[in-house]
Amino acid sequence: MPTLSLNDRTVSFETRQTILEVAQQNDVVIPTLCHLKEAHATGGCRICVVEVAGSDQLLPACATPAGADMRILTDSPAVRTARKAIIEMMLAAGAHNCLLMDHPQSSWSESQLAIMEQPWHDKICPAHGDCRLQDLAIEYEVSVAGIDQKIDGHPLDDATPMIVRDYSRCIGCGRCIQACNEVQVNAAIPSPYGRREDHPNGWYPLVDYENCTHCGQCLQACPTGALFEKKAFGLATGSEAEKVRTTCPYCGVGCQQWLHVRNDRVIKVTAVEEGAPNLGRLCVKGRFGYDFIHSPERLTHPLIREGESFRKASWDEALDLVAEKFKQIKQLHGPDALAGISCARSINEDSYNMQKLFRATIGTNNIDHCARTCHAPTVAGLARAFGSGAMTNSFAEVLGAKLFFVIGSNMTEAHPVAATFVKQAVRNGAELIVADPRFNGIAEHAQTYMQIKVGSDVALINGMMHVLITEELYDRDYVMANTVGFDELREVVMQYPPERASEISGVPADTIRAVARKMAAVRPSMLMYTLGITEHTCGVNNVLSCANLQMLLGNVGVEYGGVNPLRGQNNVQGACDMGALPADYPGYQKVTDPAARAKFSQAWGVELPDTPGLMIPDMIDGLENGSIKALYVFGENIANTEPDIGHVEHCLLEAEFVVCNDIFETETTRFAHVVLPAAAWSEDDGTFTNAERRVSRVRKAVEPPGEAKPNWWIFREIARRMGQVWSSSSGQEIWDDEVAPLSPIFSGIKYHRIETDGLQWPVFDETHPGTTIMHRDGKFTCGKGNLSALEWAPPAEVPDAEYPFVLSTGRRLYHYHTRTQTGRCEGLNTLLGSETADISAADAEALGIGQGEKIRVVSRRGSVEVPARITKQVPPGLVWMAFHFREGCANWLTNPAFDPISKTAEFKACAVRLEKL
Repeated sequence: MPTLSLNDRTVSFETRQTILEVAQQNDVVIPTLCHLKEAHATGGCRICVVEVAGSDQLLPACATPAGADMRILTDSPAVRTARKAIIEMMLAAGAHNCLLMDHPQSSWSESQLAIMEQPWHDKICPAHGDCRLQDLAIEYEVSVAGIDQKIDGHPLDDATPMIVRDYSRCIGCGRCIQACNEVQVNAAIPSPYGRREDHPNGWYPLVDYENCTHCGQCLQACPTGALFEKKAFGLATGSEAEKVRTTCPYCGVGCQQWLHVRNDRVIKVTAVEEGAPNLGRLCVKGRFGYDFIHSPERLTHPLIREGESFRKASWDEALDLVAEKFKQIKQLHGPDALAGISCARSINEDSYNMQKLFRATIGTNNIDHCARTCHAPTVAGLARAFGSGAMTNSFAEVLGAKLFFVIGSNMTEAHPVAATFVKQAVRNGAELIVADPRFNGIAEHAQTYMQIKVGSDVALINGMMHVLITEELYDRDYVMANTVGFDELREVVMQYPPERASEISGVPADTIRAVARKMAAVRPSMLMYTLGITEHTCGVNNVLSCANLQMLLGNVGVEYGGVNPLRGQNNVQGACDMGALPADYPGYQKVTDPAARAKFSQAWGVELPDTPGLMIPDMIDGLENGSIKALYVFGENIANTEPDIGHVEHCLLEAEFVVCNDIFETETTRFAHVVLPAAAWSEDDGTFTNAERRVSRVRKAVEPPGEAKPNWWIFREIARRMGQVWSSSSGQEIWDDEVAPLSPIFSGIKYHRIETDGLQWPVFDETHPGTTIMHRDGKFTCGKGNLSALEWAPPAEVPDAEYPFVLSTGRRLYHYHTRTQTGRCEGLNTLLGSETADISAADAEALGIGQGEKIRVVSRRGSVEVPARITKQVPPGLVWMAFHFREGCANWLTNPAFDPISKTAEFKACAVRLEKL
């Protein structure tokens, strides 16, 4: 390796490194204000200038390549003088009042006196104590007193609900532009700077709010107080707030966050810059959706139903009632007359204790959770194909991948940070193929877009595999050595030539051929999907088709490849891992396996049932037919999230006894007989497991309100009243003393090992580094990979003369669960305050519907009235809606038709009609 002299010390470096990178790897600090990791160097601020022998001028370290035998001084008198002069010019260019308090007011200039009278300057700058320019001014002993600062002509943009842009503090570093365009890849802040019409004398970053996702990456990148969070303004500055690291409570990406806490309140959230997997990125919900925990509407006391209303009760009274009622029902009707639904948004340790309550205390395997409504087909399908029902690869690989096949994924809205990695990879040269009924946000970045008909995924992939097999483009050696079932697969696939696949899917036959050939030519490739694959009556078959395609190409068990389901909720992977499933103990050990059953029986000191329990749809129907007498709902709002809400509410009314743990009253708690107030995210210690199998810490930052308690404590106390004493008394004890010892795939994960970036299971012992890529070298968990011969079948309900449109559903960017999370967060309802029905321009014209005009959407199960949103994303014949708002919830309409294996409902397809009001 070449060498150079850095401050009279010889160091080696790699070619293509900059002077700044060489200094950083040798622990030499060079200050920067414009440099942003993962973005192209601009050398704009010049603070990073260094002295290089032989050069007649100082050079920017961030933009100057390191060269062999260079002699570099990073802190010479000339360098310090230059940096001090630059800092003085920056301070003079705007309203930087942060250091004035160190000087008597008599020394302030007229402009500095005027600064303190501006609307946003009546207090110290919100970045005070956390401002890189301020740090450098102090380090280089720059006196601000008397500087003639320019305060006129600077715009102030506070029009958005989240971010204030105070350009009087802008130093023109360009980091916000790079954060938007190169890191998040949203293109909402065009480069270079633009001239504002209302401020003709200044050049400032202009925001295109049509493209802005309000992710706040520009906010995180700003080195001064030019950008700051509106909700956090004036609540704390600099070191006044304590920082607590935790994991985001929203989607399955598992972003690492800093919670800024003051006076027992979370006042701001920022990203952990180097934290895996998000690498300093957050989305709008992760950054701004934190204040639901402080809502005055939080549940603070146990509630017991009396007639049509509730009364407050003590914990002893409420828990005694629950335990006695459970014992009574168990004695009269048997343990299988009780059922429980666990929570995919709470910590692993909560789901572990809940499934333990039902199995060890009550004596039934009737335990499930909301993976049933989303990714149960992933668990079942990938377990059948590979032996393990989880994402095979890692988010860290996305930036280096060469090709992506994204099918059935609205990832820019449902998993925005994961989407940034894909967009960034495409920006850097990777190819992207998107197959989806809607031309959604990620499709806008694709080189190839395949607009498939809803429910045609198996036919499309069979058509692609037909090309691979007939043209001998598949990886024959990999298939022969590592898989079984090829002959059966080929026999079925031969019935799906591209022309037939095109007829079913709507994708041109030539496009099917081109995509198959592209995927054969560019290997490995990453296949990614979300609920567009799973929420069908053929959901398991859709997942198996994705596995077929990747095994046929030899893309499983390799870096930059795999089958990568993006889990919807923050801990849906973890709730599955913990055994909140009717057929699985923690760690996917089967309740039907005598050895596994014996192990857990010994650990828990009881005999355990040997037959799988009921899934959520059967639990709900059981309330109606009387086979289920008691239902325990923990943290889920099934009266809003299950298909055909009318049917669900009818069944809940039939229940003999319903218990709910939650943080708010919801549509489901209305049917409860006992409501137990639970601690929320940030109010208890535990772990989440993200989509890539990474177990990460969740830390307590504030106290729960009133008498709210951790969920694991509630389950433990019910068990105690039913005759069992559990020793674990914290999240750490539950994990370290029970989960890890009982589950081989978690046995090497202990709290002391996951203090920072967590570990990806399986982790077999405490020396194991974790598993970033599963099934390496063709060594599938099940031995050899199972190729499945699959026939296409249409959705359970298709359009007809009475209901001529297909309704498909999903998530929107600004919301998650409006009743218990985002709807209680300041600003998010301003960004999106109601549901819409998204329709095509052609359908709108044919029906005489205008933009924003209220329409009625009708299915065989119900109707809702919502504004129409006319958009290019939706093709003719399709209506797209979400379930975030009660009044316009799509689940009044959706069809309770289920995948026969996973019992996941067909949320993605039902027949509706549109009525103009």
